[in-house]
Amino acid sequence: MTRPAKPFLIFSRSGFDDARSQLQDGGAVFHVNPGILTGADIDVLRAAGTLVHTLPRVFNPQVPGDLEDAARMTGSDRDGLWVEYGATLPAAETLRQEPAPALAGEAPALHRRLARTAGRFASGALRRLREPGAGRNLMLLPYFGFGNAQRIWVKGRVLDEFSFREQSEHDSGWSNLVALYRRLESDEVAGARVLARFQGQAHETETDDGGYFSFDIALEAALGGGWHTVELELPGHADPDGSPVRASAQVLVPAPTARFGIVSDIDDTVLWTNVTNKFNMALMLARTNAHTRKPFKGVAAFYRALRAGAGGNEDNPLFYVSSSPWHLFGPLVDFLRLQDIPLGPLLLRELKVRDLLSKNHSHKLDKIETIMRFYPGMQFVLVGDSGEQDPEIYAEIVRRHPTSVRMIYIRNVNPDPARIDALDRLIEEVSSTGTQLVLAPDSVFAASHAAAEGLIRVDGLASVRSDKRDDEDAPSPS
Repeated sequence: MTRPAKPFLIFSRSGFDDARSQLQDGGAVFHVNPGILTGADIDVLRAAGTLVHTLPRVFNPQVPGDLEDAARMTGSDRDGLWVEYGATLPAAETLRQEPAPALAGEAPALHRRLARTAGRFASGALRRLREPGAGRNLMLLPYFGFGNAQRIWVKGRVLDEFSFREQSEHDSGWSNLVALYRRLESDEVAGARVLARFQGQAHETETDDGGYFSFDIALEAALGGGWHTVELELPGHADPDGSPVRASAQVLVPAPTARFGIVSDIDDTVLWTNVTNKFNMALMLARTNAHTRKPFKGVAAFYRALRAGAGGNEDNPLFYVSSSPWHLFGPLVDFLRLQDIPLGPLLLRELKVRDLLSKNHSHKLDKIETIMRFYPGMQFVLVGDSGEQDPEIYAEIVRRHPTSVRMIYIRNVNPDPARIDALDRLIEEVSSTGTQLVLAPDSVFAASHAAAEGLIRVDGLASVRSDKRDDEDAPSPS
């Protein structure tokens, strides 16, 4: 039999055995209910080149809506699947089935699905770490790096069977939730060797317990401004077609024309996330994707104006520092590109169980310190919001580097009078160093101030106003 072009959606052991008996070689893709296959079964299949994806819960095709939900979990259309029809689950499997909705045909509320997904993610967090072994399909996921004329820094991750389909503005809330689940559920690979090649030199490191790797490379020759490519490889591993596992990391070196750098938060600064309410933030992430999320009005034009500077062609670099986990790197980059917001290195957070409920924002401070160490002679404009600790973090940066901060813009998203009073005290403290902390209600206000301070061109202000009007006239995502 020739290799099937469609993946299999399997609900029962008998259905798997029937599908497997029709195959004469590996190369199939199976999406199966949990509990059907043993670990030994999966190892044998993967060694033969067959991909096995375990569904996040037991789906019963006899339960209204389960067949459709399971098909969506695979990321394929129903027409693109071989589906096991008529499966009747044994009692043992039925016991693991989650309760059906109270009304026939009624899908569970999205927040309940989200809660179940979060529970499965948390329960699986402790069994995620795996040693690299034979018969596994590994993937290199590089992040944007940055550097200067003498040194570059590159970070990335090695994952096991990391595959996501492209999302669109037509995706439902449930489809977006599935995509988010897949990103959070991705299996990291510890102890994997990673090679980086740049300027004719090879450098090697290993992934840590979270599957992350990083390179801090001293350069053989000085680099000019712009984006540069670092080639990455996993020695000893190959793709299913036998080719080496490789990827390219993009590294930004600021242009010599740059007058200042911009460090921006993302959550509630560029993108509305309601970060002060963790449940609503999670619900928003689950219900939307890069196509349907919207930036704050006018922010895209404001950031383009800051990059261009008062001279119009300064090419000032942007750096994004966020509490979002590295799992969301891809969707965040997609969002920036789709909204025509200038790209730059993203410095995100490693998601650890102990951090899930933590309110410690020291990682942001550490990331900004790292950026400033790379560019000791550069001044920075810091952009954040009043929702959490951006003003306090930026004020601490000013205390440590009083000559390195040109301006601070804080979007006011928290109307609590106590919060406003705290911000007034910070404004007074920061102003004593000669740096301004500006509390801005919107991008137009911030851009007006930036134009008056000589940070952007005056005609850039008109673009921000126009961009804000376009955002206000755009239809809201469903």
